[in-house]
Amino acid sequence: MLPTLIEIRFDTPFSQLVLYLVAVLVLGYGVWAGWRNAPGSMDPKTGKERPPTRDQRIQRAGLYGVLFVVLIWLGLHYALPPTAVLGGKGEGFPLHTYGLMLMGGFAAAILVAARLAEREWGGAEGARRRNDVMDLAVWVVIGGIVGSKILFILVTPKDFLTALGSGSLWKILGALGGGFVFYGGLIGATFAVWWFCRERKIPFLRFADVIAPTVALGQAFGRLGCFAAGCCWGKPASLHLPWAVRFPGASRALDLFGHSTSGAIAWDSQSQELRRWVVESTGQVFDHPVPGAIRISEWVARHGTTLPIHPTQLYESLAQLLLFVLLMIARRYRRFHGQIFALYLIGYSIIRTTVELFRGDFERGTLHKVIDAVPLDAWWNISISQGISLVMFALGVILLFRRASARRGLPSASGAQPA
Repeated sequence: MLPTLIEIRFDTPFSQLVLYLVAVLVLGYGVWAGWRNAPGSMDPKTGKERPPTRDQRIQRAGLYGVLFVVLIWLGLHYALPPTAVLGGKGEGFPLHTYGLMLMGGFAAAILVAARLAEREWGGAEGARRRNDVMDLAVWVVIGGIVGSKILFILVTPKDFLTALGSGSLWKILGALGGGFVFYGGLIGATFAVWWFCRERKIPFLRFADVIAPTVALGQAFGRLGCFAAGCCWGKPASLHLPWAVRFPGASRALDLFGHSTSGAIAWDSQSQELRRWVVESTGQVFDHPVPGAIRISEWVARHGTTLPIHPTQLYESLAQLLLFVLLMIARRYRRFHGQIFALYLIGYSIIRTTVELFRGDFERGTLHKVIDAVPLDAWWNISISQGISLVMFALGVILLFRRASARRGLPSASGAQPA
């Protein structure tokens, strides 16, 4: 478990110059990507997309340029020391395993989705749809970030309200950058895909069938990142559970080169857990002192690691990889557009609801956080994610049955090239 691989600092003028040059190159790539992926207008006679005009390319390049400038400015402010030309917080660029795995999962999902789109439509239209997937990546990122932050604020409103009351812009930005909720990101990204399909005149359900399996693939990577960072952790497990894991604290966490770094998020949480006790031999947790139990914070401080806990991140990563394989197989037997998307909604909701039974990070938001009268350890103190899973499962079932019932009057999707 490596929360941080390496930390890159920019304390010298030479390193700052290199960073500025990299920022310029990244901005240039963003503008070029906008120019290259600009969409053309639709020909009303043929219903096909015309090649983009110069003005359309300039408009798209400008939009990408603005987005990249904002992202680059935030990155420079975070990385550069106060003494630099564009002085900032001086945090450098810590290469977190979590972020690396997220980027790897996103890249894998986009590349596989582009290939599937090319095979789904075939020919010249397939090539256009492949480019559409690459163009869609930017909007998925934006929609995912916005959606995940909105849901994060809704499930943890106190931190944001405190920052908002301070009137400090950086405290507010710090609160906004404090966490992500996957379900919020999924909802935001889905709206981005729907809007994108509407603008490009692409059948949404057919496009969703292409993308859905790759979302599961990306999640399999992402949960490995969660495991490395020690977030989204599980409940305490028995010492006799062979696959139980212990996440390191700051005194034991090292980076790739053996340098001391920040501890796992799970350790930070358990080191401040003063209201619960644990029986070490069984992993049973109580909200009051009992014979043979020790306060969780005391146990964590004594050992320098978390309690032995369920590796829920690995549970979900393996389940998501299996879901990806099953959805790819199901693509060969499709009978209508929307079938794979519906199966993803059903499959993921089952996976998430099951994994939530082993989750121990109450910070993610439960009924107890919203209604104090709900006991923390009550079986019906469900998480926000479990509630959303129930809705997602219902939507998947409704979509599956409605599309199956209407199939007799619709063209079959089985003629698409298998993936």
